[in-house]
Amino acid sequence: MSEEKQTPRIPLLTPYKMGPFNLSHRGLTAMFLSLMPSYITLREQLKVVFSSQKPLVFPDTAQGYPNTPGIWTKEQVEAWKPIVDAVHAKGGIFFCQIWHVGRVSNRGVFYVFAFCVLLDESSFVRTFTAIVQLLCFQPNGQAPISSTDKPLTPQIRANGVDVAQFTPPRRLRTDEIPQIVNDFRVAARLLMLCICCPGFDGVEIHGAHGYLIDQFLKDQVNDRTDQYGGSLENRCRFALEIVEAVANEIGAERVGIRLSPFADYAQAGDSNPEALGLYMAESLNKYNIVYCHMVEPRMKTVGEKCESPHSLLPMRKAFNGTFLVAGGYDREDGIKAIAKGHADLVVYGRLVHI
Repeated sequence: MSEEKQTPRIPLLTPYKMGPFNLSHRGLTAMFLSLMPSYITLREQLKVVFSSQKPLVFPDTAQGYPNTPGIWTKEQVEAWKPIVDAVHAKGGIFFCQIWHVGRVSNRGVFYVFAFCVLLDESSFVRTFTAIVQLLCFQPNGQAPISSTDKPLTPQIRANGVDVAQFTPPRRLRTDEIPQIVNDFRVAARLLMLCICCPGFDGVEIHGAHGYLIDQFLKDQVNDRTDQYGGSLENRCRFALEIVEAVANEIGAERVGIRLSPFADYAQAGDSNPEALGLYMAESLNKYNIVYCHMVEPRMKTVGEKCESPHSLLPMRKAFNGTFLVAGGYDREDGIKAIAKGHADLVVYGRLVHI
């Protein structure tokens, strides 16, 4: 009797154990900025959902975008419960990303006039006031905080139309930095404790894409002369202090971090991204966090996929935990990444048929 031929399993669809979590496959959903219930329902079909819509569980200084979901009020907590429950009901795993934008923010509104000029004078005043209330992100008109006082130049937003303007930031004093580290710790604790069971499964620290942690990591932004600036070790100190604080608070097996050493988002580039990525990958082993999530070198700027001679493979080999890759992946790229051992899991920001 002839043996039946078995169809080889697609590498992306093989199971994987990430710390305490048993994943049914290796394709994950990335973090997203906006939340649509119907979109989440569609994404639930993937079974493993790594998404949080970037909740802000920080002081008011953390915000830099309109309509950003949060989780610092009772109403927000209640609103998250059915979403978390729906993901778990589909067998999904839900990590919540915590995020501070740093200097990618402003204390005023700069790009609304084209929308308002068609209105009559009285309507203009009322509408303009409403928009100011929506888009002024810093409390009491204060400057955004950062590793530096170097300002960002105007940036085209992701829609390719709007131009974002940024208030020159205020350089954090050395004695203020422990409070920001503590904000991340408290945020992680709230996420794990304030939501009725079942809650989020873990926390991802956003250390990528030109936001606050990245502003400390990258030498094209960080011009400090204290223990948080200058050498590679010093520039990574802030990120690693946050990792340590969060891991000690909720358990390392429930902590991941997202990094983009090669990216130049929000004018946050580095002169030696390979050394930066490798140092972080090696240093994270001290804290035994469950995963490191890195963005591919080909995604140097927002929405642009370009050829790059660089690779994340040295970082993948250096990191002892689960290694996630993201950035411009399609089905075939993801299959190759898993098959060749370049990653444990592949993160997708766009719907892909696997």
